[in-house]
Amino acid sequence: MHEVIICEKPKAAEKISQALSRNAEKKNYKRVPYYEFEENGKKTTILAAVGHLYSLAPFKKEKGRIFEVEWVPIYTKDKSKRYVKSYIDAIEKFSKDADRFIHACDYDIEGTLIGFNALKYACGDESVKQAVRMKFSTLTEEDLREAYQNPIDLDFHQVDSGIARHVLDFLFGVNISKYLTDSVMAATTRYIQLSAGRVQTPTLAILAKREKHIKEFIPEAYWLIKADLGDGIIADHKKGRIFDKKEVEAILVDCEGKDAIINKITLKENPQLPPAPFDLGSLQSEAYAVFGFSPKKTQSIAQNLYTEGYSSYPRTSSQKLPASIGYQKILNNLSKDTVFGKHIKKLKKPFKPHEGKKTDAAHPSIHPTGILPKKLGRDYQKLYELIVHRFISVFGENAIQETMKTELKIGTQDFNFSRKRMAKMGWREHYPFRKPENEVFPTLKKSEKLGAKVDSEEKETKPPARYNQASLIRELEKRGLGTKSTRANIISILYDRKYVEGKKISVNKLGEHLIDTLKKYSEKITSEELTREFETKLEGIMGGETKKEEIIEQARVEVSSILDDIEKNKLKIGEELYHSYRESMIVGQCKCGGNLITINSPRGGTFVGCSAYPECKSTYSLPSGANVLKTTCSECGLPIISFGKPRQRACLDPKCGRDGEEPPQNEVVGVCPDCGKDLIKRLGRYGEFIGCSGFPRCRYTRSLEDKEEKTDEKS
Repeated sequence: MHEVIICEKPKAAEKISQALSRNAEKKNYKRVPYYEFEENGKKTTILAAVGHLYSLAPFKKEKGRIFEVEWVPIYTKDKSKRYVKSYIDAIEKFSKDADRFIHACDYDIEGTLIGFNALKYACGDESVKQAVRMKFSTLTEEDLREAYQNPIDLDFHQVDSGIARHVLDFLFGVNISKYLTDSVMAATTRYIQLSAGRVQTPTLAILAKREKHIKEFIPEAYWLIKADLGDGIIADHKKGRIFDKKEVEAILVDCEGKDAIINKITLKENPQLPPAPFDLGSLQSEAYAVFGFSPKKTQSIAQNLYTEGYSSYPRTSSQKLPASIGYQKILNNLSKDTVFGKHIKKLKKPFKPHEGKKTDAAHPSIHPTGILPKKLGRDYQKLYELIVHRFISVFGENAIQETMKTELKIGTQDFNFSRKRMAKMGWREHYPFRKPENEVFPTLKKSEKLGAKVDSEEKETKPPARYNQASLIRELEKRGLGTKSTRANIISILYDRKYVEGKKISVNKLGEHLIDTLKKYSEKITSEELTREFETKLEGIMGGETKKEEIIEQARVEVSSILDDIEKNKLKIGEELYHSYRESMIVGQCKCGGNLITINSPRGGTFVGCSAYPECKSTYSLPSGANVLKTTCSECGLPIISFGKPRQRACLDPKCGRDGEEPPQNEVVGVCPDCGKDLIKRLGRYGEFIGCSGFPRCRYTRSLEDKEEKTDEKS
């Protein structure tokens, strides 16, 4: 008997081979690793994919609408994936005489589809009928043996949901992007690469709407009245914001020369429950808040920690920790680390985790496996420790926060101030990433008089806050757009397409005008409702409530309707998009007086050219990964570019011979609120930002426009 096990990645194949047999031998075919062992008359071959081996492509080469698609080897579409051919060849070769197949890819929609396509197209249709499924949430030996010894049937509803999702994304993305690009070509004979997507475009629409609110916002003056009572005590007027200056003046007159009299002191103890275990979204949010990691970076690191066997499967929506994961065993193993052990010793038995409401039928919440890493890179170590401390803290006791609220009168005016401190640290002792408020309570008595100096502060209302990547992920989850696995990548695409920029996400002119134009001529493209409706139906496939064929047919109808709208207004759309593109791509002024713009070449890559073409034929090449900066060359006035690793600066014109001015890395702009060192301007992937000079020990950052004062609306 010969069984073949198909894994998602080479590292997973290695882990599974080690778990199933000490006699597994590593071999190579065309530089592709695979594993073999024989026991009890049965030969087992463990083969690996490298993520998706197959991709969708048009069934026929058509100039118009593309609705008929097929799965093809991914290397036939993408030259950078040529290495994938060897992996497909290995699976085809070593599965020929197999009579049992085991699908051992990650247990989610993408993993299911990766393994299914490998079976169907590399091993043959018969392999799908014979295949069983290993289901596991960690790559520990215990879990892998359990999954191997107790396999389950393939979930074809899960397969169909994965197929339908890929087809829908293809039909929407490829067709609409193609029609938008063609509309510009028809109107201007110019090529620009435009991109739209089933989830990508509604996401951009959310950001564009916030951008408009920010730009249209008219600040309004208001006043805060505060009383300085000495010893660092500042009391606030009970009314908070006051928008009438005359009222402010009347209050100040009423308080002038009068003492503050304590009316009431209220002390309360408020329990603080332990946090819920991490699901992917909350891990991404916390890693962004604590370390500044982008959601995509967090997802990538968490996936690698899982592959190495240090933590559980990260792409989960669950906030549950079932007892079956073995709390005691995991905590015992973590205790071998002296730092973790100090915290675990203080936990009270029996161990009972505090759980959240969210569930996931496929996997538990993210948790450490108990296997301690020997050596991790700095960022990997940070995320691993975050996961471990979160896991320990969910078994902790309630923390207790004590609050003191003091009410007082100055003249006839009501003021108050509050203080907070920890009466009991509880679980907070085990979670060092969030510092609790621990203020000093002043010693005061009812009816006590305090000297008071009352004054007003004039301020302005602030526009809605911009989203950052973490808050946008939360917003997409709240609105039911995308999936836990895709949201980080959707945001990354918007940056790559140059529609958005900055850590505090701003939408540039191209992104804004793209949404305006699409809403004007075909609002369905930007529709959250349509996207959410399809998400619900895709989930319905999982439950057997709907069929993939019905949803794909509905998608064809909706895409056709959108393309009809574009076709009717093709020239207008093309002209408006090209105008927006030109505006958004301006990077400086040409020597002839025209605008210099970045241009996408139909053959790939970008360069800078003059908008006055063909009268002016000035062009400048750009090194790979270059950014055009707002600063200009002191010699010729052309923009400065940033490029290379480490980053260098130079004039856009290589003939100029001037090196770029020194980046504004040493310009001190303030004091770090976290550590007290200088704040300086830095240059990052998303442009200039403010960072602490104490980096990497202190990782405080903020955008250039983001002042320390908080905005009125949280994103």
